Parts: sequence; C-alpha cells; structure tokens
Amino acid sequence: MNILVAIDLTESSQIVVRQVKKLAKALPVKFWLLHVANSDHDLLLAAAHFDEVAFKQEVGEIKDTTAKNFQNEHLLLQQFEHELRSTGIDCNALLIEGEITDTILKEVARLSADIVMLGSQGKGVVDRFLLGSTSESILHKSSIPVLIIPTHDPN
Repeated sequence: MNILVAIDLTESSQIVVRQVKKLAKALPVKFWLLHVANSDHDLLLAAAHFDEVAFKQEVGEIKDTTAKNFQNEHLLLQQFEHELRSTGIDCNALLIEGEITDTILKEVARLSADIVMLGSQGKGVVDRFLLGSTSESILHKSSIPVLIIPTHDPN
C-alpha cells in the first residue's frame, strides 16, 4: 500500500507524522512525504504591474529569499524523513514546487497512491472563503480515499 502524506512543515506536521507512525505499526505501508513549495512567481508578476523600478531592484532579493526558503524546507523535510526511517518506517520525502492542490493530486497519480493523508488546521469560514482549504479541495477532487488529520487545538 502507498500512502502520500502531504505536510506543510508547520508545527501541525508533527501531529501528522505521529499518525504516520501509528499507521505504520498497523499496516505494511510505503509512505511518501510531500511538501509543496510555493514559489514567489505570482508575487513577482503582480509586483511588476505596480512598480516596475522596484520590481527590477527586488527580483534578486526575492530570488535569494526563495532559494533560502527552499533550502530550509528541504532540511525540515529531510528531518521528518529521517525521524520516520530511524523507526523502521519505509518513507521517502519529496519537495516539489507548484500549486498545492494540483501538485498533490499529480503526485497521487504518479506514485499510484492508495490513500492521500494530510492535516487540517480547522480554519474558520472566513479563512476558507479567502484562502481556500487545501484539505477540502483535495477531498473534493481526489479519486482515492483521503485521510484528514485534525491538527488544530479543539479548545
């Protein structure tokens, strides 16, 4: 069985990884940890329309910041992979740049995943309206079962 586990590398990812450990004890599973890195390309394009001079000056800074963010995200993802592998769990980590929902669904298909697993921070109605909900979007668009792990404080 293949399970794709999408994590955002926030503190809530620890909760999701704990659930991975529980599942691994109960089932023979290959886990794929996936973090989708958002690029600043859309931000760069939007900035270009508003202030072309500032845009040109800051492109280098934005690229440097993006590269540092990718490097930090890669290190965090490797730590999660190492944590799981050190307990004997079959796991590989993937860091892919792209739009979150589409990238997760493409990886589900590419890896022939049987289940997609992700955390949900329990955003309110306004947040979901303004930002969307990755877990909700995956749930509606996925052709395979989706396991959503609540990662918010219920109090």
